[in-house]
Amino acid sequence: MNHQSIINRDIKSHHMGKGARMRLLRPTYLLLTCTAVVLALLLWGIDPEHAAATRHVALPLEVPAPTGSAAITEAAGNPDSVEINTLNNLAPTAAGTDKPEADWHVVTVKSGDSLAGIFSRLGIPPRQLHDLLEQGGAASNLKRIYPGQTLRLMTSDDEGLVRLSYQIDKLSSLEISRDGKDFDISTTHLTPERRQVNASGIIDSSLFVAAQKAGLSDNLTMELAGIFAWDVDFALDIRKGDQFTVLYEEQYLDGENIGHGDILAAEFVNQGKRYRAIRYTDASGKTDYYSPDGKSMRKTFLRTPVEFSRISSRFNPGRKHPILNRIRAHKGVDYAAGRGTPIKATGNGKIVHRGKKGGYGNTIVIQHGSKYSTLYAHMSKYRGGLKTGSRVKQGQTIGYIGSSGLATGPHLHYEFRVNGAHRDPLKVKLPGADPLNKKYMDDFHAKAESLMAQIDLVRDIQLASNSTGSSGL
Repeated sequence: MNHQSIINRDIKSHHMGKGARMRLLRPTYLLLTCTAVVLALLLWGIDPEHAAATRHVALPLEVPAPTGSAAITEAAGNPDSVEINTLNNLAPTAAGTDKPEADWHVVTVKSGDSLAGIFSRLGIPPRQLHDLLEQGGAASNLKRIYPGQTLRLMTSDDEGLVRLSYQIDKLSSLEISRDGKDFDISTTHLTPERRQVNASGIIDSSLFVAAQKAGLSDNLTMELAGIFAWDVDFALDIRKGDQFTVLYEEQYLDGENIGHGDILAAEFVNQGKRYRAIRYTDASGKTDYYSPDGKSMRKTFLRTPVEFSRISSRFNPGRKHPILNRIRAHKGVDYAAGRGTPIKATGNGKIVHRGKKGGYGNTIVIQHGSKYSTLYAHMSKYRGGLKTGSRVKQGQTIGYIGSSGLATGPHLHYEFRVNGAHRDPLKVKLPGADPLNKKYMDDFHAKAESLMAQIDLVRDIQLASNSTGSSGL
């Protein structure tokens, strides 16, 4: 052998470029790779128990596996109205492939969204939505979805809607699952822990300010005013020095405060006159607020049709009209408030007039039985769905404040008539609702006595605290 040629060959190989060396080594790598694959296949066949355990893993439909996710934001006419997160849930098919059979979608409802829109975007047939809502009952909660709530829906190409989970509120949830062509619907209700608390305050400038200082939320303040709304006109009667005391419940879930519960008892002192109310549920399940002697706090009519407004003109037979500039009897009360403020029916009844009425502008007249009627004038618009002949309930919104007709600014002109004769809405004696049934009186008095004793204690502590503070001690 020519040693010199061997040496020269090695030197040439040493000086080869990287690419050339890789071309020489590539067959070797390929051979090693093929060998490793063959060994792996042999081992797979030798260990069937391991192979079976590996091959038959299936993801359950109960808990969706996040094997793929896509964030979708879309809505007809409102691209920001809904967020849909799709989680593909893979289930083995008959052929053993990983074709998705059902998907979980997590939908966050946003402003302008609707249940029909959500179902449409997820490919759920409109007929299924119709059939679901037609079942009524718990399914009706789906008609009241609002921005910020979350729905979880499982869908499939073959069946459309498979399952739906909806958190109605902090204590209740709705579960819907397919049962053939129908749906099984169930609700879950959690029972919160209830703690009794109290609050008391003295009004200096307004009820809301005093209530906030006492720790009451705006909603709880509105409920307090609603209890006494038949006796106290919160637009006219409130004075500095008026007092309130409230016993109510707060609700806790797993140690977390989730909001207030019911007002159990309350007292309101208005211009020196004391009003008291106790919440009571009788054996038949009827719940209402009663005075300590068992009379219903409700009356046939609310004292005022507009909450927390201002009296701009009183009942006055000899008033000079601000536009006509001549004496013209003012046969009602004017409530000044911002344009669009809701106007409420003061009693149950039937609308006997809805439309323009001369200088009254847009007007609604409600007949309450054969004896009473009320008139609401100068509306900016009526509530939708109401017409002459419609039945309305006490407290129901019937329209909105405006300045239609002969009006100098937005306000409500309200009239109260007894047997066709005008009466001063602020002074007319309102008929009361039915009192508590006599057979419940003993039980009611026992519970009322305990609650009123607590009200007295809380009020006295509040007064003592104010007295100490004013004396500088």
